[in-house]
Amino acid sequence: MILCLYSFSSLSYLLTVLYCLASLLYVVNLLFCQQCEARGCCWSPLDERNVPWCFFSTNHGYTVESVDQSNPNALKATLRRMPSPSLFGADIEELALQAEMQTPKRLHFKIYDAQRQRFEVPHEHIRGLNAQPSSPISDTMEITHKPFGITVRRRENKKVLFDTTMAPLVFADQYLQISAKLPSHNIYGLGEHVHQNFRHDTNWRTWPLFTRDAFPNGGTHNLYGHYPFFLCLEDESGKSFGVFLLNSNAMEVTLQPAPAVTYRTIGGVLDFYILFGDTPEQVVQEFLELIGRPVIPAYWSLGFQLSRWDYGSLSEVKKTVERNRAVQIPYDIQYTDIDYMEDKKDFTYDKVKFAELPQFYDYLHEKGQRYILILDPAIATSKRVGNTPYEAYDRGTAKNAWVFEADGKTPILGEVWPGETVFPDYTSQACIDWWVDEYEKFSREIKHDALWIDMNEVANFKKGSVKGCSDNNLNYPPYTPSVLDGVMYSKTLCMDAKHAWGTHYDVHSLYGYSMVLASEKALQRVFGENRTLLLTRSSFPGVGKYSGHWLGDNAANWNDIKWAIPGMLEFSLFGVPYIGADICGFFDDSDEDLCRRWMQVGAFYPFSRNHNAQGYRPQDPAWYGAESTLVKSSKHYLTIRYTLLPYLYTLFYKAHTTGETVVRPVMHEFYSDSATWAVDRQFLWGKALLITPVLDPGTETVRAYVPDAVWYDYETVRKRIIIRRQFVNMHIPGDKLGLHIRGGAVLPTQQPAVTTTYSRTNPMGLIVALDDNSQATGELFWDDGDTRGIVYLLAPNFFSFHLLFFIGLSMTLGESYTVQWNQDAAEFQRIDCHPEDNADEAKCKARGCNWEPTSLEKVPWCFYPKDYGYIYSNLVESPQGFTLDLNRNKKHRSIDRAGSPDIDKLRVQVFYHTGDMLQFKIWDPTTERYEVPVPLNVPPTPETDESKRTYEVKLTNNPFGIQVFRKSTGTKIWDSSLPGFTFSDMFIQVSTRLSSDYVYGFGETEHPTYRHSLNYHTWGMFAKDQPPGYKLNCYGVHPFYMGLENTADAHGVLLLNSNAMDVTFLPTPMVVQEYTALIGRPVLPAYWSLGFQLCRYGYANDSEIKNLYADMKAAGIPYDVQYADIDYMERQLDFVLDSEFQGLPALVDTMRGEGMRFIFILDPAISGNETEPYPAFTNGVAQDVFIKWPQNISDDIVWGKVSFLLLNLSENIRYDTQTSFAPEESRQHILYRSYTAFPDFFRTSTANWWLKEIKDLYAKLKFDGIWIVSYMRIYILSMALLEANVLVTNSWSFRLTCHSKHMGLKHKTLCMNSEQILPDGKRVRHYDVHNLYGWSHTKPTYDALLEVTKKRGIVVTRSTYPSSGKWAGHWLGDNAASWDQLYKSIIGTLQSVSAVYDTGADICGFFNPSEYELCLRWMQLGAFYPYSRNHNGIGNPRQDPVAWNSTFASISKDVLNIRYTLLPYLYTLMYEAHTKGSTVVRPLLHEFVTDRNTWEIHNQFLWGPALLISPGVTSVRGYVPRDRWYDYHTTKDVGVRGQWVDMPTPLNHINLHIRGGYILPWQKPELNTKLRATFKEGLWRSGGEHVLLFGSRYRNYGRASADPLHDHGKSILHNTPPLKERGGIM
Repeated sequence: MILCLYSFSSLSYLLTVLYCLASLLYVVNLLFCQQCEARGCCWSPLDERNVPWCFFSTNHGYTVESVDQSNPNALKATLRRMPSPSLFGADIEELALQAEMQTPKRLHFKIYDAQRQRFEVPHEHIRGLNAQPSSPISDTMEITHKPFGITVRRRENKKVLFDTTMAPLVFADQYLQISAKLPSHNIYGLGEHVHQNFRHDTNWRTWPLFTRDAFPNGGTHNLYGHYPFFLCLEDESGKSFGVFLLNSNAMEVTLQPAPAVTYRTIGGVLDFYILFGDTPEQVVQEFLELIGRPVIPAYWSLGFQLSRWDYGSLSEVKKTVERNRAVQIPYDIQYTDIDYMEDKKDFTYDKVKFAELPQFYDYLHEKGQRYILILDPAIATSKRVGNTPYEAYDRGTAKNAWVFEADGKTPILGEVWPGETVFPDYTSQACIDWWVDEYEKFSREIKHDALWIDMNEVANFKKGSVKGCSDNNLNYPPYTPSVLDGVMYSKTLCMDAKHAWGTHYDVHSLYGYSMVLASEKALQRVFGENRTLLLTRSSFPGVGKYSGHWLGDNAANWNDIKWAIPGMLEFSLFGVPYIGADICGFFDDSDEDLCRRWMQVGAFYPFSRNHNAQGYRPQDPAWYGAESTLVKSSKHYLTIRYTLLPYLYTLFYKAHTTGETVVRPVMHEFYSDSATWAVDRQFLWGKALLITPVLDPGTETVRAYVPDAVWYDYETVRKRIIIRRQFVNMHIPGDKLGLHIRGGAVLPTQQPAVTTTYSRTNPMGLIVALDDNSQATGELFWDDGDTRGIVYLLAPNFFSFHLLFFIGLSMTLGESYTVQWNQDAAEFQRIDCHPEDNADEAKCKARGCNWEPTSLEKVPWCFYPKDYGYIYSNLVESPQGFTLDLNRNKKHRSIDRAGSPDIDKLRVQVFYHTGDMLQFKIWDPTTERYEVPVPLNVPPTPETDESKRTYEVKLTNNPFGIQVFRKSTGTKIWDSSLPGFTFSDMFIQVSTRLSSDYVYGFGETEHPTYRHSLNYHTWGMFAKDQPPGYKLNCYGVHPFYMGLENTADAHGVLLLNSNAMDVTFLPTPMVVQEYTALIGRPVLPAYWSLGFQLCRYGYANDSEIKNLYADMKAAGIPYDVQYADIDYMERQLDFVLDSEFQGLPALVDTMRGEGMRFIFILDPAISGNETEPYPAFTNGVAQDVFIKWPQNISDDIVWGKVSFLLLNLSENIRYDTQTSFAPEESRQHILYRSYTAFPDFFRTSTANWWLKEIKDLYAKLKFDGIWIVSYMRIYILSMALLEANVLVTNSWSFRLTCHSKHMGLKHKTLCMNSEQILPDGKRVRHYDVHNLYGWSHTKPTYDALLEVTKKRGIVVTRSTYPSSGKWAGHWLGDNAASWDQLYKSIIGTLQSVSAVYDTGADICGFFNPSEYELCLRWMQLGAFYPYSRNHNGIGNPRQDPVAWNSTFASISKDVLNIRYTLLPYLYTLMYEAHTKGSTVVRPLLHEFVTDRNTWEIHNQFLWGPALLISPGVTSVRGYVPRDRWYDYHTTKDVGVRGQWVDMPTPLNHINLHIRGGYILPWQKPELNTKLRATFKEGLWRSGGEHVLLFGSRYRNYGRASADPLHDHGKSILHNTPPLKERGGIM
């Protein structure tokens, strides 16, 4: 003792106190240190509370003395204790080890006393296993000799799973300890406790195991069951293992951060089973094979149940029954608790308050309900009412049925509900016989349907006995595990009490187990062949073979409703699937909100019972009022439960026969998704039903996880959840529960009723939910639900369903059915045989097609027969590919399309170009046909090594089809084995099934989403001067799509064809394609072209441009490029300067001298009837560059009219009157536009002519880039048109789904029979090359620009075709100033499948006046278009950044400064696109393809891999992909991954995030890019998961990466320079 006297000043006083406390701590520390060292252990104090300070030294443990491995499948060894101090005395010097591989999935090893028999668990099921070692043990287990240790490995990959070499083995008489290192922190199981989470905390958490009557109130104390079993999930592969220690003694299990596990038990042996599985579910199946698979319950026991302790009387019980019947609550079972008994004595009933109990069974059965009563183990010693004998006690005493004191003769006495009691010894055969007899007698007196047993831990209200307990090493062992109260006999029997199986010290935790075994025999005696139910509170591994369990005496609070789910999930692991918690809570009053939410989730407990305690108000549903939300909600979800009982019953059958779980952790199904490993506020029924309850008060929002599958809302049936593999805030109103069906499941159902007695007579059905492949599968087990053993007698009643599409069924048991699968999905697979308008039955059948009306919207009524198409023959294979011949199946008539007969014989060739690319070509071998003159980027030699090809090609016949499979996954990525393949002169159609619903691409048309909808949407592709609009074909043609497979692999499909086409998506999913295309890599633009650009159609003169430039400089807004639209031209004539712009050349020179660049527009159309000399036209005529009519019609130019006004006419004349057609007598007064000729840019002579005209212009007016608008706004006026109009090419009867299709292909363009000449001299129709006009215009323009300027510039083109990006950038055309156009511009920019990566939309919109906030938000978004240009149309107000106010200008400046800061990064992305083909603007799915949430995101995008742009207004609902992200503006880690978040977006803000692990090159922003090389450069570093970073042009060694390109940004790149040396920063 330390005595301290305090008589100093306050400071001295404080110092003295601290000194005294330190002295005290020193002494205590010294004492503990001495005790530790006395044990031969090491002492090392730490500042962490849970970490042991005293730990083993290396001289503890055992050594291996001998090994016997004569059987390769088994191992035996003798162990000798190493000399060392004893921890608790009585150490066993010699041990034996016996190990065997009992099955390929189960290792058993036991460590025991080599000289003396010790207690071992007499397990009913394990003892009966026929263990025949079956595989070499050396593949799985090895032993270390000194000190002894066991290492268990996974056989297939040698991964260490259980390694005891980390700490010594301790084996004393009453203290056994063993530790093992584990491969993962994902540990589940151990019980019974309240685990607040399903996945264990491994931070030195200790859990005692010793059955105990205690309240499950959230502490770490031991509860009713004893389960030394845990499951460990190793990693995302799903591979898992289980560890089971077959030991019933009191123990504790400590989970450590290593991760590791330490067992300390105070008796028995170390009898371990290690169970291996490829999935968590397989581990459970292995465990249940070991301990016994669970019972299949009676069907009626799956109904809803009501109970309470102390109804007070039978009349009150009946009131409860009647009020719940009255509100029609589905409800099968009524309980009575111990209050039905006389003085709480077993095998009696209260003949006053429960006088009519003998008739209660019949009362319930009349309405199809059941009755369950309770029995406790403790038997009163007192007499019955009236001092009459308590015969059950007397008969038990006569049979010596009780547990005895230590003398083995005197029944041990305790106290439970009836007062003084004895305790049956259910391990004694005499007791079992007594129990069975008493139960049989009582069953004849009080009929009932099943038995509930309670208080069997065993519970005793006295400590040990009425006499207390002796002071010995059983009642007070040398080491007491951390059990509740710290006393072994607290609230139970003395440890030295005697059972037939041994001392209570050894068998205490087996008491409930032995009572279950005895009760099972009693139930068999009473119910015979009828199935019943047994429900126990205390349990041990193996009780599930006979019994269910509830989670004990919980309370009415929000914690207990939460913690019930981990409890249920754990008992699923333990082999007790018939599990549930007391709904609404046992103790305390349950308010309506809590009870309503608990009734909702409780409707999906396998054991669904509402039960509460004595003294609290009722909580059965009807008590809350017939019109209460609780009653309505309870009825709703119990009705759903009853509807799904066939599915739940089938799950129990699977549990009974294979060991599958019923209530299932989400992790079991989605183990490869680490986000599911800790999900324990949701659960599954089997594979297919996801339950998401509300578990918090006063909320209607749940933070729920949507696993990686297709999910359908059960309530709305067809509503499919779009998102997957992410947490979401799920809105669940007060009367609702989250309930979702997994795609791919077939759930058997039955029309519900208020009891299962009635529901089982109702029709049955199926709920079919299709997966990503439009398939579903399911199972149904069906029997009478009541007969014991019927599972084995009627195995044929197990049905398996394998469905490919949705169908609704109604079935009645016992009836026969023929089911014809020809419903919705079959109709969705129809291929339209009459895509033209006005189809009818006569027209359809005239084509030899099927006509069948349908009520399904958009499904064609006229469709091809299944074998319509071609049949192949003469297959010739080679290592390079194969060829074959096709013959049209003439069983079906040729479809009569006037002027375009079907071609009967075709040739097919398949080329294996590379390991990742193949091509197939189908053509007419007898007639030369037009082929696209766009070169393919294919290797010179094919891939002949089949093993290097990632794909496999198969053929089908009748109809012919090509199937392409991805070898690695088996996914069918192309399958044209569909009817309807048509090949005629002017109509070709091919259909293919898609690999998934996720298809992107096809253009150029406005798409409302990035991912296509597959609901009969048709997209026309035909180049046209058409502003963006829904389903309106626009400027370019890109018949390419990317398909994203469900495995997260992707593929692209291209076909080289330039004719008019359309593409239709079917819901199956399929795509009907007339053609596809192949493309090349994009040009590397000049650095300056990545700067901000300004343009306007409608500048009145050059002064307007000059003033704009001055205002932009004054505002300090970064700005590199100024444009001049057609208003700089005289009457819009190419190469002619307007009088109002005579000062433009000097202005351009001034601006270029200050670092600016200038781009002018040039149109292809050339005026042909000028009164003044016009060299562009006269030179063109001289060189024969213009498109003409075919020679059989005329040698004249094909004239049109575009933009050129005749002299002295007003610009205000309406467009439609300028170019309208009219009768001859009225034409002269409305035709005010000049005649126009169109250069044929395929001709070499045209390229030379175009170069000269551009060179002449450059001599007068300098420029840095050229903007070409390949106008198709053409009206033909030549008299030859009258003849041409009747030609089939212009009025072809099959009109594609294109804008103004009723006007034919000639609308707003050239006549289709105009003639063009390819470079090789071949003459082709404009019909074939129309879509190539912009493409053919682009390369001569690009070549001319390089030749004239001698520098790398930029060509911007409106009309594109695959490979246009090799020479030009693109803008999305003449959009409008509207919010939807702003958002759709992101989708258009993401369509980088066209490989025109320098793309953007007209910022703020071209048509219509823009609005302030719209334009400002568009400036923010447009700052991150690769091609960033503000452009608007004539007649609208200005919308450039300085046209609004100073706030607008300031915000624009700020966001453009960010762009300019990051231009080195953008330029590097452009370089990588140019050299590698990678995308610049990138959909999130490109980077996070395994995260399905990203597959449909199109309101956010990336610059390359590292910069996330999330534009929006006020607040953006944005997705944060699964990686570390830093806010660009604050540089702070956002702290979330894989989640949707609300991003505040004030007016001056755009959301920008940088991805962890990347280095972004940057540069100090200036007014333009000219001086970029002279200003500071750097790298914006974002920390990755590791400290070291990678980069370029700097040295380091690490993870984050960047590859900045450093060149002049303007030189012509004849040979692309390599990137600078890789390196980085520290």
